[in-house]
Amino acid sequence: MAGAFSSTPGDPCRVDARVLAAFDGARLARIFQASDANPIVGLDGRASLLRRLAAAVGDRPSAPFRPLLERRGDVAAAEILAVLLERTGTIWPNGLALHGVALGDVWAHPRAGGGGASAGYVPFHKLSQWLAYSLFEPFERAGHRVVERDALTALPEYRNGGLLLDSGVLALRDPSDAARRHAVGSELVVEWRALTVALIDELAANVRSRLGRPDLPLACILEGGTWAAGRETAAKLRGGEPPLAIESDGTVF
Repeated sequence: MAGAFSSTPGDPCRVDARVLAAFDGARLARIFQASDANPIVGLDGRASLLRRLAAAVGDRPSAPFRPLLERRGDVAAAEILAVLLERTGTIWPNGLALHGVALGDVWAHPRAGGGGASAGYVPFHKLSQWLAYSLFEPFERAGHRVVERDALTALPEYRNGGLLLDSGVLALRDPSDAARRHAVGSELVVEWRALTVALIDELAANVRSRLGRPDLPLACILEGGTWAAGRETAAKLRGGEPPLAIESDGTVF
């Protein structure tokens, strides 16, 4: 990526914080060949995430997964996610914090329930979980079995959630909401995302039963099932646009 990453045979890919710190939307557009004919939403927001990542990496220049890789035995999926959340929590720009700790992709909802200081908050961590899923294979290539994968959730984004709306599993109480733009932290979007996580868990159980594959990973159901189906359905119905219009800067959706 134009000097941001380097690797040598047998070594993991490494990132250069100084290069990441120089990224802007125009540079990302060139790299991804974005144009009016090939648009990408939220380039400036995504570039901002890279600069924030540069600051986080630069502040703590080390190999965050080394303790997991150097020990013997299995690695739990939640352990991989925990490292990501602890090391990159400061890069997410929504501003929510608890006892001085940046929460990242966590949002308030009046019916979230819970107790204590975190009452009323709904944690999603979509992009962090996506990255955690993508790290399963590198860990296994390094000789570690990744276990307890169901500790991670379905990814609450507009393809998975869009499929639930487009297929009629979910319906808007107020149909006019489909014509409005919604903030990522709005009550409607937070509720939609929370329902996406809960309902895909139920869908996954049905898929496993239908296929006779009780061990089928949730990641496979997402990648080869709900995400792909959500994208194809959106393409047929609206030229690829999601069923709800989200005010997104590329840092959540």
